[in-house]
Amino acid sequence: MFNDLLSALQRLDKLLEQAVTKAEVFYGSEAANDPYRGLRIDPDEVNRLLDRQPGIPLFAVDTESAQINSIPLNWLKQTFDLSEFDLDLMLIALAPEIDLRYERLYAYLQDDVTRKRPSVDLALNLLCSSPEAKLLQRVHFAPDAPLIKHGLLHLIPDPHQVKPPILSYYLKLDDQVIHFLLNQKGLEPRLGLWCQLLTHPAVEDKLPIRDEIKRILPKLITQAQNTHQPLLIYFYGSHPTEKRRGAIALAAQLNRQLLIADLAQALAIKEDFDQLLKLLFREACFHNAIVYLENLDALQTKEQHLLYKNLLDRLAEVKDVVILSGVQSWVATFDTKGMITVPFPTPDFSQRRIHWQANLESQGIVLSDRQLDTLANRFRLSSDQIAGAVTNACNQALWVAASEFEELPLNSTIKPTLNDLLVAAREQSGNNLTELARKVSSKYNWQDIILPTDAVAQLKEICNQAKYRHIVYDKWGFHRKLSIGKGLNVLFSGPPGTGKTMAAEVIANELQLELYKIDLSQVVSKYIGETEKNLNRIFLAAETANAILLFDEADALFGKRSEVRDSHDRYANIEIGYLLQKMEEYEGISILTTNLRQNLDEAFVRRLAFTVHFPSPDEASRRQIWEGIWTEKIPLSPDIDFDFLARQFKLSGGNIKNIALAAAFLAAEADSAVMMEHLLQGIRREYQKMGKVWDNALTSRS
Repeated sequence: MFNDLLSALQRLDKLLEQAVTKAEVFYGSEAANDPYRGLRIDPDEVNRLLDRQPGIPLFAVDTESAQINSIPLNWLKQTFDLSEFDLDLMLIALAPEIDLRYERLYAYLQDDVTRKRPSVDLALNLLCSSPEAKLLQRVHFAPDAPLIKHGLLHLIPDPHQVKPPILSYYLKLDDQVIHFLLNQKGLEPRLGLWCQLLTHPAVEDKLPIRDEIKRILPKLITQAQNTHQPLLIYFYGSHPTEKRRGAIALAAQLNRQLLIADLAQALAIKEDFDQLLKLLFREACFHNAIVYLENLDALQTKEQHLLYKNLLDRLAEVKDVVILSGVQSWVATFDTKGMITVPFPTPDFSQRRIHWQANLESQGIVLSDRQLDTLANRFRLSSDQIAGAVTNACNQALWVAASEFEELPLNSTIKPTLNDLLVAAREQSGNNLTELARKVSSKYNWQDIILPTDAVAQLKEICNQAKYRHIVYDKWGFHRKLSIGKGLNVLFSGPPGTGKTMAAEVIANELQLELYKIDLSQVVSKYIGETEKNLNRIFLAAETANAILLFDEADALFGKRSEVRDSHDRYANIEIGYLLQKMEEYEGISILTTNLRQNLDEAFVRRLAFTVHFPSPDEASRRQIWEGIWTEKIPLSPDIDFDFLARQFKLSGGNIKNIALAAAFLAAEADSAVMMEHLLQGIRREYQKMGKVWDNALTSRS
C-alpha cells in the first residue's frame, strides 16, 4: 500500500522539479540570493507579472494525468466518483503530511515563506498546461464537486485577506482521509466521544442468538448487497444491551466491522450534527463497517425535529445496510421500502431461565430446576440485569460471610442463597415508578392478617397464580388460548380499614416483589384524555419495575358513574375501561381497592381475575386483631379485657391499630404498662375522628 503511495509521490516530485526549474527562470537567478524574497515585491517582479498573458499557468509543466495505482486512492475514486484530476489534488494536499520538505517546496513555488500549504492557484499551476485548462479545472473546487461535497478536501481561506479569491484558498485534506490513506488504525478522533468501532465484533457470552439475527437478517442483507440496494434495520425495545448484542452478532455473522454511534451523545457534543453524520458514514465506508445508531428516540422530539430530518436525509443517501435502535416502534417519514423492523421485547420465561442458568454456572452456583423456574418467572429482567443480579448476590454473600467469620473462607465456598438472588433481582428492577407512585415497605405476613377463611384462600390463590404462571402459560402453552394479556388483575373491596392494603403487602412479601401504591384520586383528571395519559405513564414505567401495583382510592373512578345519563358518565366508563385494559396487558399483579363495589359494572367485574371482599370484622375477628396488634416488647396490663373490647366496639382493623398506637403513647407518657384506661381513651379519640358520638356508658362492662 505504502509503495503505491510513494510511487504516486515520485510522480508529484517530477512535477515539482519541472515547476521549480520554470520558477527559477521566471523569478530570475538573482532571486535565490535575495534575503527578502517572499516578503516583498520588487519592481522587476511587477514587470514580469505584467508581461505574462493572463491565465497562463505560472509553471506550465507537462501535467498530463497519469494512472495512479495506489489502492486507497483508487478505492476513494470508485467510492466517491472522483476523477484522475481529483486524485492529483488529493496527492498534492497529502504530500506535506508525509514529508515536510513539501512545505518548503510549496513556499518556494508560491514565492511566500508563509504559504507552506498548497493553494488552489498552485495546484492549478502544477496540473494545468493552458489558460483554458486552468479555467475549466476550477470546477473541481465548486461546492457540488465530489471532493468538496463529500468533505474529502477542505478549502481554507487565507487568514490574511478579507474575502480572498478562490485561487488563494489553501487545500487541506480531511484528517479522516489522511488516516485512511496512511492506513492509520483506530477511530477518527472527532468520532471518539460518541462512537465505538468494533473491528472484530463477537458475542462473548454463550447465550443463544435469536433466529432473526442468526438466520433471517443475514440472508436479507446479503441479497441487498448483491443487488446494490440500501437496507435499514430498526431494533426496538426497552433493553439497549439486548439490541446492541443483536447488532454485534449480526456484524459477526457477516464478517464485517461494526461502528456503534450513540445519537444522544452526539447531541450532547453541541457540534454541527450534519457534519458529524457525514464523518460517521464516511468512517463506516473507510472501514467497510456496518453503522449501528443507538438512541434514535433522542431525535424524535419537537426540539430536535430539524436534526431528525438531517438524519433522515443522510439515511436516504446511504447505499449500505444501517441498523438503528430505539425504545418505541418507528415509522420513518421517507420511502422505506428497504426497511425491516425487529422488536426486542423483554426476554420471555425460557430465555430468562437460560440467562439465569448461564450466569449462575459461570459463578459455580448450582440451583434446582424449581429454583431456576422461580427466578425466571418472578422477575422480567434483561440479560444485563440478570448478570448484575448474580454479581450483586455473590458480593452480598461475601459481605455477610466477612461479618460472620473471624477468618474469611475461600471465595469458592461462599455462595448466595435463593433468597439472596431474589433480593438482588428485585434491586435490579427499574425504579421509574418512584416518580409516579409511592413505594410501600411490605412488613406484614400471613400471621398478621385476620380475614374470613375464604378471603385468605383467595389471597393464596393469587400468589400461586403468580408463582406457577410459567407452567400454565409457557410450559403448557395456555397463553395461546388468551385473547387478552396475561396480567393478574385483582379487586379488593370493602369498608375502610378492613385490611386491603395489608393484604397487598402480604402478597408482596410472599412473592418477594416490590409494592407501589398509586392514589387514583391524584391520577384522575377533569380534562378529557388526561386520565388516560397519566395511567399510560404509570404502566409504561411499570414495565421494568417487576412490582405489584396497588391502585388505591379507585372510587375516584367508580364513584363518578352510576347510570349513564350524560357524556360525563359515558367518559367515566371509558376511563374505567382503559384502566382495566392496561391492567390486563400488564404482565405483573395489579390490584384495585374500592369501598364501593356496587358502583362497578358487572361487565367490568367479569374481566377481573379475582374479586376479594374484605368485610368488617366480626366479634371473633376483632378479638384476634386486638390480641395480635401488639409487639412482644410492649408491656400490657393484665386488666385489659379483650373480650369486652371486641364485643362492645365494632371497629375495623385499621381503627384498632390506631387505637393501640395511641394507647401505647399514653402508657409511655405515664411510664406504665398499657392499661384499659389508655385503650378507652384511644377509642374515644378514634370515635371523634370517625364523627361518631361518644357515650361514657359504652365503657360499662355490666
